[in-house]
Amino acid sequence: MDTTLDPDLPELFLRTAKSIRRNQVARLAPMGITPGQARALRIIGHHDEPLRMAALADHLGIVPRSATTVVDALEAADLVSRAPDPTNRRSTLVTLTDSGRATLSQMAAARRAAAEEVFASLSTEQRTTLRELLAALDSQAAYPTGTKISSTSPPAQS
Repeated sequence: MDTTLDPDLPELFLRTAKSIRRNQVARLAPMGITPGQARALRIIGHHDEPLRMAALADHLGIVPRSATTVVDALEAADLVSRAPDPTNRRSTLVTLTDSGRATLSQMAAARRAAAEEVFASLSTEQRTTLRELLAALDSQAAYPTGTKISSTSPPAQS
């Protein structure tokens, strides 16, 4: 197997990632949500039970104070609510509001539309190959916390 890296590969990958991010920002803007807020909303929405703020910070890979800032904005937009944790008075639980669930559905539709736009020029076979390649890279990606990020769920707790 040839292990020589094509010098254009990293640049093409980064340009494509930036294009996807710009597309995402443009589609989230009418909802008044940043990509970071959208990610937090998705993580909260993927949990059946209320999520502790510290756990949200871990899932996001940020410090708890930064998670508080994200949740402040989501709460101000009536997308999440906070409540004291009845089992730990020092913890706060975060849950989606009805508006948050509706926004999560809108975000999912916008994300699908953005993906369709970005990947429209690829054939079904090429998209399948790309997905397999990205999944292989993702499975090898170690993150500073020692966890791996899944495309379908937040990082596991240690």
